[in-house]
Amino acid sequence: MLALGVDVGGTFTDLLLADLGSERVTIHKTPSTPSNPALGVVEGITGICALAGVKPAEIEMLFHGTTVGTNAMLTHSGAVTGMITNAGFRDILHIGRHQRPQHYSIIQDLPWQSRPMIRRRHRLTVNGRLDASGQELEPLDEVAVAEAARKLGEAGVEAVLVGFLFSYVNPAHERRAAEIVRGVLPDVFVTTSSEVAPQFREFERFTTAAMSAFIGPKVRRYIAELEDRMRGLGITAELHVMTSSGGLATPTMIAEKPAATLLSGLVAGVRAGAWIGRHSGTDRLITLDIGGTSADIGIIQDGRLAEADARSASIAGFPVMLPMIDIHTIGAGGGSIAHIDAGGAFRVGPQSAGADPGPAAYGRGGTCPTVTDANVVLGRLVPERFLGGRMALDRAASEAVIATLAAELGRGPEETAEGALTVLNSNMANAIRSRTVQKGIDPRDFTLAGFGGAGPLHAAEVAGMLGIRSVLIPRHPGITSATGLLTADLEYHVLRTAFAVKGAIDVDRLNGLFDDMEAELANLFEGDGVQPARRKLLREGDLRYVGQGYELKIDLPAGLLDEAALEGVWQAFHDRHRAEYGHAFTDSPIEIVTVKARGIGEVEKLDRPPRPPERAAPRPVGRGRCVFRVNDVLGEYDIPHYEREELGVDQPLEGPAIVLQIDTTTVVPPGWSFVQDAAGNLMLTLIDAA
Repeated sequence: MLALGVDVGGTFTDLLLADLGSERVTIHKTPSTPSNPALGVVEGITGICALAGVKPAEIEMLFHGTTVGTNAMLTHSGAVTGMITNAGFRDILHIGRHQRPQHYSIIQDLPWQSRPMIRRRHRLTVNGRLDASGQELEPLDEVAVAEAARKLGEAGVEAVLVGFLFSYVNPAHERRAAEIVRGVLPDVFVTTSSEVAPQFREFERFTTAAMSAFIGPKVRRYIAELEDRMRGLGITAELHVMTSSGGLATPTMIAEKPAATLLSGLVAGVRAGAWIGRHSGTDRLITLDIGGTSADIGIIQDGRLAEADARSASIAGFPVMLPMIDIHTIGAGGGSIAHIDAGGAFRVGPQSAGADPGPAAYGRGGTCPTVTDANVVLGRLVPERFLGGRMALDRAASEAVIATLAAELGRGPEETAEGALTVLNSNMANAIRSRTVQKGIDPRDFTLAGFGGAGPLHAAEVAGMLGIRSVLIPRHPGITSATGLLTADLEYHVLRTAFAVKGAIDVDRLNGLFDDMEAELANLFEGDGVQPARRKLLREGDLRYVGQGYELKIDLPAGLLDEAALEGVWQAFHDRHRAEYGHAFTDSPIEIVTVKARGIGEVEKLDRPPRPPERAAPRPVGRGRCVFRVNDVLGEYDIPHYEREELGVDQPLEGPAIVLQIDTTTVVPPGWSFVQDAAGNLMLTLIDAA
């Protein structure tokens, strides 16, 4: 069975074609087409099929990671969106909460005010009101809803959000209003807050639903066009799209909930890290995915991907109430520009030279000193072997821009280049500390997985700053996200608000909520053709001490809940609270705020990495000068260059060394050893830790 994973990035579209019945794998990279990403995907599919010697029509499964929704949020280029809400609550999306991202700043940027997804003139109100229990206090003014829809249509909106108070308890008013809007505006994307995020906290619920409306038309058009072009290639396989929770969804589900794709491509990379780590004997990893502009960090504990909580989940500064893998992104990559800021401090990023003109080394007219240029000056990138020799780097151009910066600093070129890398690596190490040390996690207990085009260049030195003694570099670091797409299952989430306090819980009601949710998931899987034997249902709950403002997610047991089962839940919450905050209030009442059901539908996927071919003891394909700082002394080393494809299995070598391959370069600093394992991963280890 041929399965294809396609991950669309800002610069390249990465593809991995696997024959799931054998170990045959083909990889391919093609330039992305930002103006119409579907074109780049089609070109990539055509190219990889030619490389593999197969026809597109032979592809039986197609998995996709997309940044269409993410980019629409980051560039604020979504649809003209309107909103219909309760009378008197027009400005919830603007006011937000009394809490602010930076508590003590009087000049901070609040994106929901400085760049709203829905302009105030497009937020209209109607009469109709429910109370907190979902009982109707005032009937919905259906005439006013129709009139509001007409006004929004005349204003040229492309999407409409219907968001009412307490719809998470009773969605009747929202559903009826949406039905009316669709009747008046049949060509407009319409969604409701109860469809997208049926949870309490109206600001976050409305904002999340506004996101879905804002990106909805663009995502829906993209998926529809991609499906059409797939059919044009003769591909009849159903498209499956990676969601922010790390699972796959069908185009129908994505059309209904486009916000589920907000972290699509990034999550695929973290998922691949977990899969790769499992086959290399480790289930505790920190993933570091470094591209040209940004570095994305994920945490994997005991094989599970860390999930974002309600306090920190956000996209482009907007809060998100959707299941999301916890990924932290900073402006650090190969194109990050080294500069002296207005205060005289030496900084690297977040400004980036991008792909065009890119670093000076690209020879496209770039004049800013970047991380790539620093790596060239230090000998860590081999100009003649960049991208497998398909692209030669301009060493003289890199030396010139680094020399200019060095003159401003009053330092030597090599010291300046090494300083730029140290600053960048420190930024990434600090970002990892914020996701580990500040959450009570010791990074020294983890393996650092470095991938992306620049991850293997920096992973070992970042690990050294964190006290991490082992680094994993996947076999194909540049297409790791495409690999992750082929390791996922279908995954759907449903939830209900419970508000049940320990000691006064209606157990029958709680069991009824789970019965309803699991029936809903069963219907979804029936529609997708997933047989009962390939389904798995998991239960979770958001719990808090009564009076707390935020919740912690706790696994709940399967089967009929009773008092004995709930005792284990209370203890699990105390333990989790102690781990998260350093203390627990064991005598305080606990409240179950939300109950959740997660449905997993197993699909055919990549079982294990192909074993690398047996090789003789590897010989260097070249040597070169490389600069490293060891024991605070900057020194030159004459180091060997190895070709990744020529490395055998379990043949340890010592650094310093450089390992070359088409999609990246791996730097092994002094004091580290490296070996390729049976799963094809390059494992770097501190020599004194062996």
